[in-house]
Amino acid sequence: MTNVSLMTTFILMGLPHAPALDTPLFGIFLVIYVLTVVGNLLILLVITVDSHLHTPMYYFLTNLSFIDMWFSTVTVPKMLMTLVSPGGRAISFHSCVAQLYSFHFLGSTECFLYTVMSYDRYLAISYPLRYTSMMSVRTCTLLATSTWLSGSLHSAVQTTLTFCLPFCGPNRIQHYFCDGPPILKLACSDTSAIEMVIFVNIGIVASGCFLLIVLSYVSIVCSILKIRTSEGRCRAFQTCASHGIVVLCFFLPCVFIYLRPGSRDAVDGVVAVFYTVLTPLLNPVVYTLRNKDVKKALVQLKDKVAYSESK
Repeated sequence: MTNVSLMTTFILMGLPHAPALDTPLFGIFLVIYVLTVVGNLLILLVITVDSHLHTPMYYFLTNLSFIDMWFSTVTVPKMLMTLVSPGGRAISFHSCVAQLYSFHFLGSTECFLYTVMSYDRYLAISYPLRYTSMMSVRTCTLLATSTWLSGSLHSAVQTTLTFCLPFCGPNRIQHYFCDGPPILKLACSDTSAIEMVIFVNIGIVASGCFLLIVLSYVSIVCSILKIRTSEGRCRAFQTCASHGIVVLCFFLPCVFIYLRPGSRDAVDGVVAVFYTVLTPLLNPVVYTLRNKDVKKALVQLKDKVAYSESK
């Protein structure tokens, strides 16, 4: 093996900011991270405990909460370390590989899951009488499993293409976690072909999923307009609005970073915060504050805990 392949450590440069902001940023991101983990754990607990929420929509929501909890965990703790300790910026080569794989695995799985969730909403609103039989337990399990397997395969391709190149220095990654575009800039050989393959790979997945989501929602809107009562139309719109908000907050930053020509490290780092830090927090916020069933289940869970403590 030649020297160009012996890079053992990378240095994460973190978010671009003034040094005086280290402590405030650490506090803000720590609070967001704790809220993200607690919020998503709470959703998992409520849906598991409340039998009324054992439906396809909430089954997919548990998958989403589980993904978001770990999606944030893959990047945020290391980002916090870069803010409080100069030594926290270092990351070994193998840890960098693991972080990139985990990040794209969870991110692409979430992308596929949003597509499945939009399809689920389409069936629920367009075929209410046949919905239960169409979205059986077996169908839900197959759809969820396919999202995880597809995400794993997509991430394996991304990771292999990124780290098959030789790295001989410099070793400073202009980002707060190991991601493809900033890592490719450190390679010692021509990366144009690899960059094009990665661009096409991400482009097919992102644009394909987004197109299917848009088609589902166009069909949903058409079905909603056929509902005779205004109350029914309003309830149907509210059911899908929360999903639409989270989808847009996830897809728009991803498209901006991965599917545009050129790359600006400072801008990419700031935009990445939206889908690595804020979007995982949006899931519990949107699905609890805008969902009557979940709020009711939370109140019942609180009452059960209070009753058990009073005994």
